[in-house]
Amino acid sequence: MTESPGFLLTIVAFALVIGPLVFVHEMGHYLVGRWFGIGADVFSIGFGREIAGWTDRRGTRWKLSALPLGGYVKFAGDMNPASQPSADWLALPAAQRQRTFQAKPVWQRALVVLAGPAVNFIVAILVIAGGVIAYGDVRTPPVVAAVNPGTAAARAGLLAGDRIVAIGGRSMGTFDDIFHYVMIHPRDAVRIDYVRDGTVRSAQARLGMLAEEDRFGNRFERGLLGVGPPPPVVVRVSPWRAPLVAAGRTWDYVRLTIDTLAQLVSGRRSIKDMSGPVGMARAAGEQITLGWTAFVSLIVLISINLGFINLLPIPMLDGGYLFFYAIEAVRRRPVTPAVQEWAFRGGLAALLALMFVVTANDLGKAGLWRGLGQGVGHGLAGLIG
Repeated sequence: MTESPGFLLTIVAFALVIGPLVFVHEMGHYLVGRWFGIGADVFSIGFGREIAGWTDRRGTRWKLSALPLGGYVKFAGDMNPASQPSADWLALPAAQRQRTFQAKPVWQRALVVLAGPAVNFIVAILVIAGGVIAYGDVRTPPVVAAVNPGTAAARAGLLAGDRIVAIGGRSMGTFDDIFHYVMIHPRDAVRIDYVRDGTVRSAQARLGMLAEEDRFGNRFERGLLGVGPPPPVVVRVSPWRAPLVAAGRTWDYVRLTIDTLAQLVSGRRSIKDMSGPVGMARAAGEQITLGWTAFVSLIVLISINLGFINLLPIPMLDGGYLFFYAIEAVRRRPVTPAVQEWAFRGGLAALLALMFVVTANDLGKAGLWRGLGQGVGHGLAGLIG
């Protein structure tokens, strides 16, 4: 019998995740823009029709919109998606034009755009640092405590007491490194480098695959090496060192995301494994029922992913703007408006197509297509009968 957090709790949990993360992301853009003297016309959480809002004394409209799948800051003079000067912008008075986004040098515009993803990473680092200060840093060594018979580790000849130093060319500093690498590489053929009795050895192995189902009915596959960890080692961390530890762990999560994306691009991982807003909402509802530790961990992971994905050089994302600004800095002049317009149209089309695919995946995982199929089958059976 699978559990379900319920529709209402799922919606509330999703709002508690996406709302604050979108807000701090957009606030990063807004604050750095203000620092450089750029006016802001709109600060919106969500897209589409305004539900509620107010206008501050600087003329910025702060609003909550109907489609809560992101947000945006519309800076003064930002009259088109590519943020290019237009005839309307050129017609502005000189003093007013100086406060617009387009009037600023390319390095300032780049920092405004970069600030959003940067804040997402900073939030993750601060939360992880708080956890590390409170609970310590898990530094369990990558030493084999036990080998399960019939597994990849047993076939590779690993023994209890071996210290794994690398898998697939990736160095292993802790046992968690082993778990995270193996988890996303089911059935992969890898080289395992390990130390036994002071001698460095290596072996070839094909990782196994373990199919699991959690208490909510989610089915997933993960890699399996077949080694057991030694007793956990938890190290106390000082407050001034905790941010460094947290930054390192944040990078580990980013690298895990990069590896997963590489598998998707290469075809080694199915596109059905991708999730979107519906999947995020389900995960939020499930994690909040497991307790605040699990829920905060999910917020950290989503914040890291939000920062990373926004840095991808895809038009319509922050990384797409940064890509064009880099070209502008090298060429000493911006890319023509026509090229940028077509690039941003293509980026929008790609993002909409991706949103369609991941939403279809999420609905499939939720059982919608199976339910529709059964309903159609029963209906046809009734008609035929």
